[in-house]
Amino acid sequence: MDFGFDEKTRELVDGVNAFMDSHVYPAEKVFGDQLAALEDKWAWDSVPILTELRAQARSRGFWNLFLPGENGAGLTNLQYAPLAEITGRSSQLAPAVFNCAAPDTGNMEVLNEFGTSAQQAEWLQPLLDGTIRSAFAMTEPDVASSDATNIELSIRRDGDDYVINGRKWWITGAMNPNAKIFIVMGKTDPEAPRHRQQSQVLVPRDTPGLEIIRGMEVFGYDDHSHGGHAEMRFTDVRVPVTNVIADEGTGFAIAQARLGPGRIHHCMRAIGLAERAIELMCDRAAGRVAFGRPLADQGVIRDWIAESRVRIEQLRLLVLKTAWLMDTVGNKGAHSEIQAIKIVTPKTVQWILDKAIQVHGAGGLSQDFPLAEAYAGIRTLRFADGPDEVHKNSLAKAELRKRADR
Repeated sequence: MDFGFDEKTRELVDGVNAFMDSHVYPAEKVFGDQLAALEDKWAWDSVPILTELRAQARSRGFWNLFLPGENGAGLTNLQYAPLAEITGRSSQLAPAVFNCAAPDTGNMEVLNEFGTSAQQAEWLQPLLDGTIRSAFAMTEPDVASSDATNIELSIRRDGDDYVINGRKWWITGAMNPNAKIFIVMGKTDPEAPRHRQQSQVLVPRDTPGLEIIRGMEVFGYDDHSHGGHAEMRFTDVRVPVTNVIADEGTGFAIAQARLGPGRIHHCMRAIGLAERAIELMCDRAAGRVAFGRPLADQGVIRDWIAESRVRIEQLRLLVLKTAWLMDTVGNKGAHSEIQAIKIVTPKTVQWILDKAIQVHGAGGLSQDFPLAEAYAGIRTLRFADGPDEVHKNSLAKAELRKRADR
């Protein structure tokens, strides 16, 4: 069993790490200051420092690293894993610098795999170039969207058009005016079999009847550095039938294909976030004195640091195994492992962030450190791409089936 990365991956890791040290980390404060100065706080991708960093990253070949094949960097999941982890260390800035930020990554994957040549020319290419943003509109306020077959938004055919009516919320990135295209999931045939009722269609932002109602907050954070999370309304929105992705009735299958890579990408980045939290925890413990001695001398603090290291190493091994399986037996063959990492990653990283916040005292709750906002973000991951309980239920059923088949 070989735990080393291949030469190409090692070279990329060295290059991306060096670029992070020389360009990204020093720009974090500049990014925050420029973002705060924007007239429209949601247009986060228009700040000058991000434009500069993206040009630098692209010139070095650090671009679309997540996407396999000729449209991307041609990396496997296993090769991309350590690179995604590195970007997770600066989660507000680095993924966008390398054009590897969700939800654009998942939307590019959908268009790359299922889009027509016309759809790819109009929408995929600008996303690959990083000149526009996008959003994926699936979750709804009036149904339990953890079961995607519940989706109620109506996509009704009327001649050569689809007419769309319904509501969506928690649509990541949609508050950003530069999110020019929405992939919208709804029902085209309520009478079809349960998993064939849904379709996905492309809806440009400026389509009449598409309304952005408000931005949603997570524990008081509006996440404007990622384009926010929007509640949306569709009222008699018309798009041509050529805007359907793949075919009518394939929406559920496309969603499942999209969510597999999305889940592991979230987990990869979250490991990087946890690594940075451990570093902050160690620095704070070493430099802070309480009751006559450094916090680092306190047994409970050392316990937290040691436990954090053990948990993150366990987590990384499982994520890398999952990436390897996705490469060797496909996403379907790695389904149980994808569910397992989606269950364990947010809880593990949330625990590490909690301890890092505790070591920082009241400062850990403040805007002076990145920990509180990171905690809010990682807590959302226990809902994003499916809540813990749905994945646990599915994983348990798979285990029971394996036992029953023996």
